[in-house]
Amino acid sequence: MLIRPGRSSGNLIDRRGSRGGGKVGLGLGGLVLLLVGAFFGLDLRPLLGGGGGVSSAPPANEQPVDPQDEGARLVDAVLVETEEVWGELYRETGEAYREPNLVLYTGMTQTSCGTGQAAMGPFYCPNDQTVYLDLSFFNQLQRMGARGEFAVAYVIAHEVAHHVQNLEDLLSRSRSNAMSVRTELQADCLAGIWAHHAQGEDGRIVLNEADIESGISAAAAVGDDAIQRGAGQAVRPESFTHGSSRQRVDAFLSGYRSGDYRVCF
Repeated sequence: MLIRPGRSSGNLIDRRGSRGGGKVGLGLGGLVLLLVGAFFGLDLRPLLGGGGGVSSAPPANEQPVDPQDEGARLVDAVLVETEEVWGELYRETGEAYREPNLVLYTGMTQTSCGTGQAAMGPFYCPNDQTVYLDLSFFNQLQRMGARGEFAVAYVIAHEVAHHVQNLEDLLSRSRSNAMSVRTELQADCLAGIWAHHAQGEDGRIVLNEADIESGISAAAAVGDDAIQRGAGQAVRPESFTHGSSRQRVDAFLSGYRSGDYRVCF
């Protein structure tokens, strides 16, 4: 994936270097739930009971992202591309796209949904319309079988898709597994829509088919069945919250091949 020079997003915030929320106790069962159930999803801490109060005050040490930081540079380029693509798609319908923030943090951080933790994986908080990301997640993603830089782009596009769902009042508050799977697969489809439109020659990133294969590998790596097998567990479809590897790949490709966001609804 080629990253070109260009504008930076004004919505990328760096909180790295601060743990931001103090110490949070989490037993092994809760950690497993977060690792297995919250990859790419919404805030599952209410299922653990408690999970921190709502906080609207950001940490005092927020700072602009260092342009020489390679990891942040990649995130910034992808975030800009999501702003461009969704901004244009919204303009075509006569509406204005409200851009989300994206916070980089280390370990844990305060959000308007409670305390965010790296063990949760990347997540979107609808209360403050912000994506939260600890870059260490991508090391885990590689160990799970995802390949290439576009795997990172797929993660960010999926979380931004949750923001689009939130703007359209499609982000289900239901805790049922079936509704959670439906929400996650729709976000995968919307990430594919973004990839389709991000292939243009004018953006900050230039994609090729190898990049799309990288996205497919990421979608497959975070299927519920793949995660359960990786954890040494039996595959239990009734427990799925995000969809199987096959479902996630198919949803992403459905959006990518069509480019028409209506296929996701």
